[in-house]
Amino acid sequence: MTARTWAVALTGLNGHMVDVEADLSQQTPGFDLIGLGDRALGEAVRRVHNACRNSGLDLPRRKLTVNLSPASLPKHGSAFDLAIAMAAFGTAGGLDQASLARTVHLGELGLDGRLRPIPGVLPALHAAREAGFERAVVPFANEAEARLVPGLEVHAPVSLAHVALLHGADVPDPGDPEPVLSAAAAQASEPALELADVIGQDDAVAALVVAAAGGHHLLLSGPPGAGKTMLARRLAGILPDLDEELALEAASIRSLAGETLTRLDLRPPFVAPHHSASVAAMIGGGSRSARPGAIARAHGGLLFLDEAAEAPGIVLEALRQPLESGSIEIHRAEFTARFPARFQLVLATNPCPCGAFGVVGEDCICPPAAIRRYAARLSGPIRDRLDIEVRVARVSTAEVTGPARGALTTAAARGRVEEARERAAQRWRGTPWRLNAHVPGTWLRQGEFRLPPDARAPLDRALQRGALTLRGYDRVLRLAWSVADLDGAAAPGLAHVGRALYLKKGAVA
Repeated sequence: MTARTWAVALTGLNGHMVDVEADLSQQTPGFDLIGLGDRALGEAVRRVHNACRNSGLDLPRRKLTVNLSPASLPKHGSAFDLAIAMAAFGTAGGLDQASLARTVHLGELGLDGRLRPIPGVLPALHAAREAGFERAVVPFANEAEARLVPGLEVHAPVSLAHVALLHGADVPDPGDPEPVLSAAAAQASEPALELADVIGQDDAVAALVVAAAGGHHLLLSGPPGAGKTMLARRLAGILPDLDEELALEAASIRSLAGETLTRLDLRPPFVAPHHSASVAAMIGGGSRSARPGAIARAHGGLLFLDEAAEAPGIVLEALRQPLESGSIEIHRAEFTARFPARFQLVLATNPCPCGAFGVVGEDCICPPAAIRRYAARLSGPIRDRLDIEVRVARVSTAEVTGPARGALTTAAARGRVEEARERAAQRWRGTPWRLNAHVPGTWLRQGEFRLPPDARAPLDRALQRGALTLRGYDRVLRLAWSVADLDGAAAPGLAHVGRALYLKKGAVA
């Protein structure tokens, strides 16, 4: 007799339905698992055998073969345990085969038969829903996360015996065993920091608003104590909430990273890895399975690298391709995993190793060669991919002790950003883009969005004399549209282009 049910294999955020089919044959008793599984999956035979015995589910004492189809698809992890156990026990004829065949089973088994939580439940069930399934069984600890997928009937039992009862098995009452809870609960979003607390950095605050309005990448350069980190953390607070689709993508990445989600967080993520983080920590990786790195976890939000010049050069160069494509691909011999990585990059760096170069009242002890080498750690290609460069100076005594002025609050700044993004969304309606930073340069240099010659004159001069590359030219055009959106203008004028040039390169016009 054969029995079948379904599970999901994840490659990055992409889920593939796996047909779990079990068969009994008249051969020497045994339990074989086939279908290109990794070592953790190969050990499922022993987990399933003990879990079934301790749950009162007697497996047939004959040759049992469980196949995970398609056989050519690599499969990894312990999330297949539950599906294997139900298909294997279903060959004894004690389960409702129709109920078994229309249900997706996800979960790891303990030797006592209890279901243990697994990562990646949200993207796995999203793939199952897209494939037309309407019913799923997940571990008790993953119930809240599973219910984030709309249109899916979710069951979250505590033990394997409860799952068998769900499919009509005649087994002893399992009672109420203590459920296995998740050890890695998702962290709640940090409260937004108040922008009005920033003193004496009006130009930098204005640059933050432009960056948030258009989704532009930002470089903050200045001495220690000037407030670079403070500004970067407040940029996250003025970003608008994510839409539901983007929030689901961000939550799916967090689920793959091992967090157990209890709700859909609409706030953009803020990821700030240490400057000593490795390439694998930034882009993700793994030999048999792909785990998302900091780049993917920042999808839809901010990736902040403090002390960027101290980071290994190979780590900074790894950012180049995701900044252009909005995704990151991890290539291995057996699979290729793709993660979305559309984020805003914020870099903070000192002007020199000692941090005193160009600071009034301090003496820099760095030789000129050391200063040049330090600045060169942020390569030309990386700088060319940054839209805004802001030099942050230390606050003076007069600015600290002077009379209080009407500072821009986080709520007011977020309101301006939301209005500017709404104008951009209306303009790019019918296209794949919603933010100015994502629009290809050809759209802004040609056709109906091409600026008149008098408005783009300073930009053309900067390109002609080599102060800008063509990539930089396009980034200034995107900045100009963001500045115009904040001003409520229908299109950028000469003042908007001049402001964008200043934000990109300083006074190059």
